[in-house]
Amino acid sequence: MFARSAFRLSQPARQSFRKYSTEATAKGNNLKNIAFVVGALGVGTGVYRYMQSKPVTAEEIKERDKVFTGGDQGFVDLKLSDIEILSHNTKRYRFEFPDKEAVSGLHVASALITKYTPPEGKPIIRPYTPVSDEDTPGYLDLIVKHYPNGPMSSHLDSMNVGQRLDFKGPIPKYPWQPNKHNHIAMIAGGTGITPMYQLIRAIFKNPDDKTKVTLVYGNVGEDDILLKKELHDLENTYPQRFKAFYLLDSPPKEWTGGKGYVTKELLKTVLPEPKEENIKVFVCGPPGLYKAISGGKKSPSDQGELEGYLKELGYNKEQVYKF
Repeated sequence: MFARSAFRLSQPARQSFRKYSTEATAKGNNLKNIAFVVGALGVGTGVYRYMQSKPVTAEEIKERDKVFTGGDQGFVDLKLSDIEILSHNTKRYRFEFPDKEAVSGLHVASALITKYTPPEGKPIIRPYTPVSDEDTPGYLDLIVKHYPNGPMSSHLDSMNVGQRLDFKGPIPKYPWQPNKHNHIAMIAGGTGITPMYQLIRAIFKNPDDKTKVTLVYGNVGEDDILLKKELHDLENTYPQRFKAFYLLDSPPKEWTGGKGYVTKELLKTVLPEPKEENIKVFVCGPPGLYKAISGGKKSPSDQGELEGYLKELGYNKEQVYKF
């Protein structure tokens, strides 16, 4: 049973012309003539320079190099440059690129594979979705929750600034295009918010993308809500298009939202109905969340059958994507 759920509806926030004039002063005909000649020369020079200049073509604009190119590219080791503690068991790790002007090369939605080989034993490999913008040059950020029995999260938790980690990718996930769906819903638990945030960020930074987004995000406690400020800012900026519902297992006394398990009734209340045209529901989180909400994936390339609450509510397999 998924036990990372309590529910809260965030309340969205409500959302010179200067005229210049110039008057000529009467200083005599000579001054007027001089002013006319000088003005004409200035205009002529400007026209000449304009005619001589060439518009900048796309080929002349240097495209930023990409750190990760996929295909046959092997692992790339990156240096850890900064660590930020987000909660008692979660940190944000910043890894810098050798070329400060390069970008990651990730597309939406995609992830990276990390690899660490202990002194004794087999390599440990885990996928992560960076939370930094794909167009940001010089670095990428990972948000990782430390699980005591998690080999990779334990290794990351033990890392110090200056140490290095191997990365490979990008690993394609759900290919996004602006306005691909009219309305998308996201059901996330814990660090399952990271691929959701990658998609949310891409939608709302594109003024041509009018997609509506509903997020249901479950955590154990209030301090476990990752990217809370970023999500809150988006909700205030786009109150008609983005709504976030937070769920907590162990809310504080002052918590004004709900608590408890994710239920079928809750999802029926907040998600777009399955009969709505051109919708998509994304799911990402711990195994218990998948089991209750959608059923698990068979493999990274096989979504498996749709099960759980989403099937019971009438959604079909094509309407759901499991990260």
